[in-house]
Amino acid sequence: MSATRVLFIGGTGIISSAASALAAERGMEVTLLNRGQSRRAPADGIEVLTADISDAVAVDTALAGREFDVVADMIAFTPEQVQRDLDRFEGRTGQYVFISSASAYQKPVARLPITESTPLRNPYWQYSRDKIACEDLLSSAYRERGFPVTVLRPSHTYDKWTIPAFGGWTAIDRIRRGEEIIVHGDGTSLWTLTHSRDFAVGFVGLLGNSLAYGDTFQITSDFVYTWNEIYSILGRAAGAEPRIRYATSAAIEQAAPERAGQLTGDMAHSVVFDNTKIRSVVPDFNPTTALHQSAREIIDWHDAHPELQRVDPGMDALFERLLA
Repeated sequence: MSATRVLFIGGTGIISSAASALAAERGMEVTLLNRGQSRRAPADGIEVLTADISDAVAVDTALAGREFDVVADMIAFTPEQVQRDLDRFEGRTGQYVFISSASAYQKPVARLPITESTPLRNPYWQYSRDKIACEDLLSSAYRERGFPVTVLRPSHTYDKWTIPAFGGWTAIDRIRRGEEIIVHGDGTSLWTLTHSRDFAVGFVGLLGNSLAYGDTFQITSDFVYTWNEIYSILGRAAGAEPRIRYATSAAIEQAAPERAGQLTGDMAHSVVFDNTKIRSVVPDFNPTTALHQSAREIIDWHDAHPELQRVDPGMDALFERLLA
């Protein structure tokens, strides 16, 4: 039997790096199509094609008419981008995987835990509304033409390259310097964090899996924290206890209009997920990486790579404005 041929559009991000590496480890023929600009090197045995997905001629040249058992677009955010994929890959792939977002679920959430049947409605964040529109387009393609789509809804997924907190490394830098940081609300809302290694198990288990065609799965961990706990765990890993002041989500977004919806449409709400559905189809999905275990890995990795310790002057100024 020939190996499953998987094309990742993107393939070097937080989610896709771990997923592509695991797919290759499990014997799949993995190809990445991207611009070749990521700092994350692909795993051994993975083919890399260089092209910007928005450049139709470059993509046609790179793919040279090839077909794949699975096409997973990790960087489609708008209906126009999804339609581009439909036009290109319909009839050329046995499965199309779309990465949606758990932020698409109704806000505020009416009932916990969140399941795949929780309504999709987010009036606060354009990013989430675009993902909903993408899902609508793909659902129509499946209903009308049998297009073999699988929709995934991850929540906050992280790895050692990323700081899973508002402010990123800027917040860690302030904590280490003894400066105060701003946390939305009173820091007690619940938030689910999923390590990319755990996410990858659910993701890869759905590739080429006929039980996933035409269906939707959320893939998150069962590790749930308050925001106070998240900052405390990261601070201890960085060697300092955070000094926290609080501000309303509305006040933060008013002070930073470019972040409109990121809090009120997502991070400010308690989110707890029921992963029964993904476990029923991928029995080996069992998240094991908790933040208190991975926080030290994150900080050590950043300390070993000073180029990743990027203090955002705009974020630093936002903290100062809100503290004032």
